[in-house]
Amino acid sequence: MSRSEELFARAQKLLPGGVNSPVRAYRAVGGKPVFVARAKGARVWDVDGREYVDYVGSWGPMIVGHAHDEVLAAVHEAAARGTSFGAPTELEVDFAETVNAAVPSLHMMRCVSSGTEATMSALRVARGFTGRAKVIKIDGGYHGHADCLLADAGSGVATFGIPGSAGVPAGAARDTLTVAWNDLEAMRALLVANPGEVACIIVEPIPGNMGVVPPAPGYLAGLGALCAEHGAILIIDEVMTGFRVAYGGAQALYGLVPDMTCLGKVVGGGLPAAVYGGRADIMAKIAPLGPVYQAGTLSGNPLAMAAGLKTLELLRRPGTYQQLEATSARLCDGLGAILREGGIEHTTNRVGSMWTTFFQPGAVTDYASAKRSDTARFGRFFRGMLEHGVLLAPSQYEAGFVGLAHGDAEITRTLEAARAVVKAGI
Repeated sequence: MSRSEELFARAQKLLPGGVNSPVRAYRAVGGKPVFVARAKGARVWDVDGREYVDYVGSWGPMIVGHAHDEVLAAVHEAAARGTSFGAPTELEVDFAETVNAAVPSLHMMRCVSSGTEATMSALRVARGFTGRAKVIKIDGGYHGHADCLLADAGSGVATFGIPGSAGVPAGAARDTLTVAWNDLEAMRALLVANPGEVACIIVEPIPGNMGVVPPAPGYLAGLGALCAEHGAILIIDEVMTGFRVAYGGAQALYGLVPDMTCLGKVVGGGLPAAVYGGRADIMAKIAPLGPVYQAGTLSGNPLAMAAGLKTLELLRRPGTYQQLEATSARLCDGLGAILREGGIEHTTNRVGSMWTTFFQPGAVTDYASAKRSDTARFGRFFRGMLEHGVLLAPSQYEAGFVGLAHGDAEITRTLEAARAVVKAGI
């Protein structure tokens, strides 16, 4: 028995499914999870000493690479002064100013500790500001595990075939309306059918939890226009895309100015940190300025602020996003060629350094089309790549992430692994 198998057996006695987040259990792809011992750059090593090229990247945050020397130095320097104070710090102010300069739609913001905390807080503020109860989200859009946002969610919910979640009261989901991604007319009809009742629309500008599915031309701008027309707030969930697809996030890439934004993953530099914010008049509703309450003991934690600030500094260096684009294009073009040579039906969607290869021949434009993928074939591909030392996300419905640490050696090794897997048959 391998060391990973031993640890998994121990873990299952105390942790549900042996993990602390469902998709890590590998149930959607078969086999047992590898337990990671350490990581550096674009590679991770498991507890049995096996090395992998990593495209999970802690589900997106490790854009500059694991254990980056400058990020570690910033965290060590902050830790030497104390790990948590429960009081304001200069780092929080520096962090907010840096984020505001990059994402100017965030006139004011509040730091929290997770993407889920950011999205659930943003919804509360939107409801408090508008005095309305209803929320519109996208079929297959995942915005964390808050009760009202688990209706028709993607990601782990899609992976396990769960229609929503047990334990969510009917009342919590009653005011959550869902509509297909990229269908502006359906969104318009839903707003018209609920006049004066919708507090907000919340969307990922590039959904990554049904797999990567880019917005249709004009779709995001159309959402903004609909919100303005109906008095609703547009919340852009950039927990995944923020500083990932462009320095200012997807809203910089697409020229979008939302009412509110949620950030996470990259902004914490690999430590637990997230942000929600937006127009000053909306954010003025939050305590202590207004009646909407939200608090957190570890919000603005100095270690996370230090890691996030250093990561954003590294991303501002010239050529960063051009490098990510070139590396990601080489990877996806190479994988596509290998799959085509093997006669394997597939479609790859990519925006910048985020991508998903769907094992189906048709275009993937929404959750319904994503679900037509051959998940069994994906599982075989995943297991084969793992055997050849390449770590992919263990779900058809997740994004893969390329980082600055992925170089020619990593891409070459990945493509060689894919060629061997396809040749062996999947």
